[in-house]
Amino acid sequence: MTINRSRRRFIGRVAAGGASLLSTRTAVSAAQAPASPQRAAVAAGSRKPAMLGGAPVRTTAFPSWPVQDSREEQALTSVLRSGKWGRGVGDQVTAFERQYATATGAANCLATANGTSALLTTLSALGVGPGDEVIVPPYTFVATVNVVLMLHALPVFVDSDLETFQIDARKVAAAITDRTRVIMPVHLGGSVADMDTIMAAAVARDIPVVEDACQSHLAQWKGRHVGSIGKAGCFSFQASKNLNSGEGGAVITSDRALANRAYAFHNNSRGHAGGDFAYGAAGLNLRLTEFQAALLMAQMTRLEAQARQRESNAAYLTSQLSQIPGITPAAMYPGTTRNAYHLYMFRYDPKAFADLSRAAFVKALGAEGITSGTGYSPLDKEPFLTNTLKGRGYQRIYGAAELQRLTERNRCPQNDRLCAEAVWLYQTMLIGPRQDMDDIVDAVRTIHAHAGEIARQS
Repeated sequence: MTINRSRRRFIGRVAAGGASLLSTRTAVSAAQAPASPQRAAVAAGSRKPAMLGGAPVRTTAFPSWPVQDSREEQALTSVLRSGKWGRGVGDQVTAFERQYATATGAANCLATANGTSALLTTLSALGVGPGDEVIVPPYTFVATVNVVLMLHALPVFVDSDLETFQIDARKVAAAITDRTRVIMPVHLGGSVADMDTIMAAAVARDIPVVEDACQSHLAQWKGRHVGSIGKAGCFSFQASKNLNSGEGGAVITSDRALANRAYAFHNNSRGHAGGDFAYGAAGLNLRLTEFQAALLMAQMTRLEAQARQRESNAAYLTSQLSQIPGITPAAMYPGTTRNAYHLYMFRYDPKAFADLSRAAFVKALGAEGITSGTGYSPLDKEPFLTNTLKGRGYQRIYGAAELQRLTERNRCPQNDRLCAEAVWLYQTMLIGPRQDMDDIVDAVRTIHAHAGEIARQS
C-alpha cells in the first residue's frame, strides 16, 4: 500500500522527535501579517535555498511528541503499584470514560483498545454485516474502510470536497440505497465534515451516522463536540494523535442501549453485569488497560492548552501561506467552530512554482528543515480493496456483477485530484512558538522564489 508513508515515518520518529477560528475561506486580518507579501517575497528571493547550497531555514527540531513529565510517571507508577492493571479490577478506565464523556458532551463513553476497534465495536453494535453498505470518504486512513470489510459489508465511497479535504456532504444523499446501513463521515485532520448536510440526508432516510473523529479531539461543529452529533463518535489515542496513550480508542454516544451493546461486544460479548459465562452475541476482547487510561488522564491535563496553541499557530500560518501563489490551505465549513489541527493541510499547484513537482517541493522543504508529507493515496484504487472484493467470501455474498457495479459507483475524480495536490504538516509543528511558523513560511517563500532553479536541478 502507498498510504501516507511520510506520516508513518513521522510516527516512527515520535518518541525521538526532537484550531474555532474563522473559516479559511474568510479573509484573514492584515494585522496578523508582519510584512507585506511583496517585502516578504523580496526577502525570500535574496536567500539561497538549501537545495541550491544555501543554509537551511531551520536546523533545530520541532517540538518532540509526546509531551510528558512527572504527571505521566506518577500515573503509571500508581497503577503499577496497585496491582490492578486490567479493566474490571481497577478504576482508571472507568474514571477516564467519565472524564472524556464530560469533555465531549456525551452521555456515555466506552474506552477501547484503539481507534480501529472503536469503529469496529460501533458498527458491530449497530448490526452492520453481510449485505449492508456503509458510506465512507475515500480520503482517510485505511482503518475507516478496513472495519467495514471485516464485517463483510460494502464500503461505498463518496467523493472528496477539494477545498476542505472532507467528504463532499452534498453527494451523500445520492449514494444512499436500500442497503445503506450506516453513514460514516471522517472529520479529517482535525477539521469537521459538513454535519448539517450529512445529518439532513441521514434523518430523511432514518440511517445512523457514526462520526470517525479519530483525528479530531475537541473539534466542534456549531459549538457541539464532534462525535456527539451523530448516533456515535469514535476516537483514536494512537501515538501520533493529539491525545495519546500509544494505543487506545473511545466510543461516545448518547444512546444508552447502543452503549450497552458496544460494551458487550468489546468485552467478548459479556455485559456490565456479566459475572458468569453466558454470552448474548459474538464479540471480541477490545478493552483498554488501566495503564493506558491513567496515561490518558495525565495527557488530558495539557489537551486544552495544546489545542489553543495549535489553533493560534494555524491561523497565523494560514494568513501567511495564503499570500503565496500556488499554496491553498484547506478551507473550513462555516459551521466549524473549532478545528483540532491534527494535520495542517494545503494544496500545492506546481504551475505557480515553475512546474516544480510536488515531490521535489516536499524534498526542498525537507532540505530547509521543514518535515512534510503528501498524504493519502486514493483508497478506492488501492489493490488491497480489489483483492478483498475478489475473495471467495465477497464473491459468494454479493456476486461478480454486484461488485463490478460497486467499482463503477466508487469512482471519485475529485479525490484523485486531491491526492495529487495535497501536502501535510503535522500537529507537533503547531505546538511551538510563533517563530516556528515563520520558519515554515520562510521556507515556502524561498522555494517559490527559486522554484525554477530547483526544478532544473531536480
